[in-house]
Amino acid sequence: MDGALRFRKATGDDLDAIERIYERTHDVEEAGLTTTGWVRGIYPVREVAEASLVRGDMYVAEHDGVVAATGIINKIQVNVYLDCDWEYKAPDDKVCVLHTLAVDPDARGFGIGPAFVRFYEKLAGEWDCEVLRIDTNARNAAARKMYAKLGYTETDIVPTVFNGIAGVDLVLMEKKI
Repeated sequence: MDGALRFRKATGDDLDAIERIYERTHDVEEAGLTTTGWVRGIYPVREVAEASLVRGDMYVAEHDGVVAATGIINKIQVNVYLDCDWEYKAPDDKVCVLHTLAVDPDARGFGIGPAFVRFYEKLAGEWDCEVLRIDTNARNAAARKMYAKLGYTETDIVPTVFNGIAGVDLVLMEKKI
C-alpha cells in the first residue's frame, strides 16, 4: 500500500460515497463473491450512515483521494454484548467499538481493512480506552481471519437478530490495548 491512504471523520459530503460502498458490498454478496451476512435493504443502508453522521462517529478512509472504506467508531456497545462474558472487564467509558467496517469491493486487496482497524485502535488509545471490541457475522470468514491476524480474540458467538437480520450468529471479539 502506498502513502495515499488517509483517515478522517466523515462529513455530509461523504454520504453518497458511503452508500455506494454499502451497495457495492451488497452487489458482491448477492453475486456470491463474498459473504458478509449483510442484506440489501436491511443493513447497512443509507440511514445507518445518516444516523452515524448526526452522532459524529462515522469515519472514512480515502485511497488516492477517493472514499474507499467506512466504519463507525464509538463507545456504544450493542445490546447483544450484554450476553457475553468478556475476558477483559472494563467500564463502558473505557471500551471502544468498531461497527460496520466496509471496504469498497473495488478497493480490496490494498490492505485498507487492516489499516482501518489500526486507525480505530489509535483513535481508541487517544480516547483513553482500555479494551477494543468488534463483532461480525459468523459467516464472514474473511473478517474473522483479518481480525484474528490483528490480535483480536473471539470471545463468544451469540445467536441473535442483529440490525434487523434474523438468524445471525454474531461473533464477539476483543483486544486489550
